[in-house]
Amino acid sequence: MNTHSRSRRIGSTHVTPKKSLGQNFLVDAELSRWITDQIQPDDAPVIVEIGPGLGALTEHLVGRPRELILIEKDTRLASSLLERFSADGAISVRNEDASDMDLRSLYRYGDVRVVGNLPYSMGGEILKRVLTAPTPVTCAVFMLQKEVCNRLCARQEDDAYGGLSLLVQKDWDVDLLMIVPPEVFNPKPKVDSAIVRFTPRKPGTLPVFDRAVFDRLVKVGFSQRRKQMKNLMPEPPGGWAALVEHLGVPVSVRAEELTLAKWVDLTRWYEGRKEQDRGQGATELFDVVNEQNEVTGQKPRGEVHAEGLRHRAVHVFVVNKRRQVYLQKRSHLKDVHPLTWDSSASGHLDVGESYADCAVREVREELGIEVPATQKVADIPATERTGMEFVELHTAEHGGPMRYAPDEIECGEWFSPEQIDEWVSARPEDFATGFLECWKAWKSR
Repeated sequence: MNTHSRSRRIGSTHVTPKKSLGQNFLVDAELSRWITDQIQPDDAPVIVEIGPGLGALTEHLVGRPRELILIEKDTRLASSLLERFSADGAISVRNEDASDMDLRSLYRYGDVRVVGNLPYSMGGEILKRVLTAPTPVTCAVFMLQKEVCNRLCARQEDDAYGGLSLLVQKDWDVDLLMIVPPEVFNPKPKVDSAIVRFTPRKPGTLPVFDRAVFDRLVKVGFSQRRKQMKNLMPEPPGGWAALVEHLGVPVSVRAEELTLAKWVDLTRWYEGRKEQDRGQGATELFDVVNEQNEVTGQKPRGEVHAEGLRHRAVHVFVVNKRRQVYLQKRSHLKDVHPLTWDSSASGHLDVGESYADCAVREVREELGIEVPATQKVADIPATERTGMEFVELHTAEHGGPMRYAPDEIECGEWFSPEQIDEWVSARPEDFATGFLECWKAWKSR
């Protein structure tokens, strides 16, 4: 195969790579097959290929996953791919920019794998779109500039270690799979490429921390690499000497001398978290109620759940001006339905607390926002589906940022009702059962 020709054929059309799009077409069939195998596409619910170009990877994906989605920004290539695969109902072609693509419709697949030979010029933006939590992506294999790949997977002892390493690795395990020479592309790039695989970090491998605070501190710490952190970082609670003593590092420490675990510990110190994660307390008192939702006494959380006693809870749907609903993914520390998706905020009523007061409190404690009041939408009876909770469903309006409590919430996202409907229909197991009852009540109001 002539890898020096700048024009390549797709269907009956000759295509010249666009420098403005950073196009370097992969022309090595053996390597293409190997790359697609790394995503384990056989019988996968869906594979998303970013930047299929001439279809070098695509031809080794066809017929393997149950559904294949091709995202191609170049209109010429998207049209040719559409013509080429129009007869295959399992393949869809989207002529769009992957750095702006909306991933929310993909949650309904449950297992979303992404693969692509990313353009050097847009690789960073695409990575941010695909990897930033929350994301439905369960595995990603990308070819990128070697230098970038080295930074993505670098450990503290590596020269390439820096802010990018930490910002990605807080959520992902990153493996460098292969170095790729320029000769496998047309036209040849001036540098080597590499192939990296991203798999989600298992919940609980790091203690909980505020990801927004972590990101901000890392960017400040690496803003001037030669400077000692004490001259860059904001004043920590208790002072810098107390923090470095807690971390077990010198006062003169620099950003690249801290491991990921140390950076998480540093973030927790700034947040005021100095104790180990404990989850929810089993001794918290609830009102226990009868079949008529009348208070009959109080018992600790642990006994209430263990004995299946009726009690009270509130769920709140926070809605923005686009009428989208904010959903939260529950923390792995939750004693019931950990790591499932749930209402914007929810919680049990404290002893003697009203539903209305509980709704405002839960929105403040879980999402970090203040609302003067919420509006009651529905009463939901206590059943096994609600965890034997008499639930009042409330709604509140808010369009600004959230600052959710990481002990309670792993991440959150706005979804349209149509996206939630499709997701609930396809994968009800992704949701807390109490939310499903609330969503039915919301839809029928």
